[in-house]
Amino acid sequence: MDIGEDILSTIGRTPMVRLRRLHPPGNLVAKLETANPGGSVKDRIAVAMIDRAEAEGLLESGGTIVEPTSGNTGVGLALVGAVRGYRVVCTVPDKVSQEKRALLRAYGVEVVVTPTNLLPDHPDSYYAVARRLASEIEGAFHPDQYSNSANPGAHFETTGPEIWEQTEGAVDVYVAGVGTGGTITGAGRFLKKMKPTVLVVGADPKGSIYTQGPGGDIRQYLVEGVGEDFYPVTVDLDIIDRFIEVDDPTSFAMARRLAREEGVLTGGSGGLAVHAALGVAEEDSERLVVVIIPDSGRGYLSKVYDDDWMTRNRLVT
Repeated sequence: MDIGEDILSTIGRTPMVRLRRLHPPGNLVAKLETANPGGSVKDRIAVAMIDRAEAEGLLESGGTIVEPTSGNTGVGLALVGAVRGYRVVCTVPDKVSQEKRALLRAYGVEVVVTPTNLLPDHPDSYYAVARRLASEIEGAFHPDQYSNSANPGAHFETTGPEIWEQTEGAVDVYVAGVGTGGTITGAGRFLKKMKPTVLVVGADPKGSIYTQGPGGDIRQYLVEGVGEDFYPVTVDLDIIDRFIEVDDPTSFAMARRLAREEGVLTGGSGGLAVHAALGVAEEDSERLVVVIIPDSGRGYLSKVYDDDWMTRNRLVT
């Protein structure tokens, strides 16, 4: 019988579709990580990080998982916590949508909201608060997706091989948004191992360190779950051949186009990645371009898909 033992067994093996209405030649293909049970690509790393922690004795029965998140990693960890009996505490920046906070709480996660506009080493940033809570809570484990090698490792072991198999090795370009860098690093590393000519392209929000550089105009942006103001350990910049910068209005406009023209509901980071991938696909219609759709738009209904919010934030004319 084809019956999973629990919800975690349904993670991965996500579908791929051509985005022909956006790009009629058909060489732009999306991998729909929205099909994961928690609704995002982060389900993959959540299981991988906790599997490793258990194997190494860093997390024991009845323990607590503490992690900073823009929402999606927290949901993935919540799935693991529910199935394996762990308490889950997540810190989130205050720009995270109300839907995402509500979703985390629906899974039983304890949510701590912190200011967005703080540097990572500030004691009240969501990174620092998570570290402090992990040190204060007995039996707590802090996976730290920004430095945990199981993050890119999960994508090397699963996402990359899936793309290779689903395209029968025909993939020429791999595009993904870059936050922790795990998705682009792990899958990109695998694809380059199989086919060294594969071009790995990172999509980055305007204001992020990846396109601005350490001394550049690093500033806040509204797209969630992508971009950084520091370089995480989990990103391997040598794997990434090219970065494409995309601003907030363009990211959100593309997310809306995807919903209305392709029936693909995603958030701003998905719109950002697809905008970058579309530009690459248009450069050469003979190249097969695969782009990651990282999460569902259901977590952004009060933002990306709300006309009033878009207008208030000057994201539409």
